[in-house]
Order: sequence, then C-alpha cells, then structure tokens
Amino acid sequence: MGKLAVGALRTVLAVVLVGTVLVQVLMVWVVVSGSDPEDGSLPLTPLRVIVALGMVAAQVALVSVWRLVAMVRRGTVFSLAAFRYVDRVIGAIVAAAVLWFAVTVINAPGQRDDPGVTVIMGGIGVAVLGVALIVFVLRMLLAQAVDRDAEAARMRAELDEVI
Repeated sequence: MGKLAVGALRTVLAVVLVGTVLVQVLMVWVVVSGSDPEDGSLPLTPLRVIVALGMVAAQVALVSVWRLVAMVRRGTVFSLAAFRYVDRVIGAIVAAAVLWFAVTVINAPGQRDDPGVTVIMGGIGVAVLGVALIVFVLRMLLAQAVDRDAEAARMRAELDEVI
C-alpha cells in the first residue's frame, strides 16, 4: 500500500472519527442540559439512542480499519492478529444493520400512507448486511492467505535445513 494511499485513508478515518466523537459529545451535552432550540427540552428518544449507538459502531469499525492499515504498512497483516480487527469490522457492520432495522421499525407507523419508504429502508438494511457478508468473504480470503504464508514459511525452513 503506497504512502499516499495510507495517508489519505488515515486522514479520512481520523476526520470521521473526530466528527463522530464531537457529535456524540454535543448530543450528550444537549440531552443533559435540556437545551433544545425549539422548546427548551430534549428528551432521550429511541432515535437519539440509536444514532449514538450507530456512531459507536462506526467508531469501532474506524479504529479496526486503522489498526489493519498499520498492519499492512508493517507487513504483518497476514497473521492471526488481523482476524480480531476484521471480526470487529464485521460485528460493527452487523450492529449498524440491526440499528438501521430498528430505525425502520420506529419509522414504519408514520409511513402507513406510503409503505414504499419502509420497504426501501428495509432494503437498505439488507444491503448493509450484504456488506458484512462481503467483509466475511474477505476474511475467509485472509484466512487462506495466512495459511499459505505459514506453509511458505514452513517450506522455507525445510529448504534451509536441506541446504
């Protein structure tokens, strides 16, 4: 992975991570202080909780991708340690999908006149689960690469013994 690509990816990851943390801090401050510009009160609603949890899921994925990029730069990504981060990314994506389905369920009663919106939102949730499946397939490819790397190391050791 080139230095420019790594730098650009790390910049994007850092900006998104800082942005989500700032939004979470502002959400907590607004809820605790009760300072809603419209009516002066801001109850803790299910949607606000879901948004905060969604940002936590995004932060878990961001930090895990950051760690994987660091492993790529060091040349250690083909190791068992990488699976921990890939599994966290998969878990964060599945959590985001579940949270999206919760938003869909909360939003559905208001869409009785136009149920197509609920169907589209459900489709988006299925698509997010599809992304988790894609990452899972990539995890299986990583497992094969780790096995091949271990096999190559074993063969090199055997060859060194012969020589």
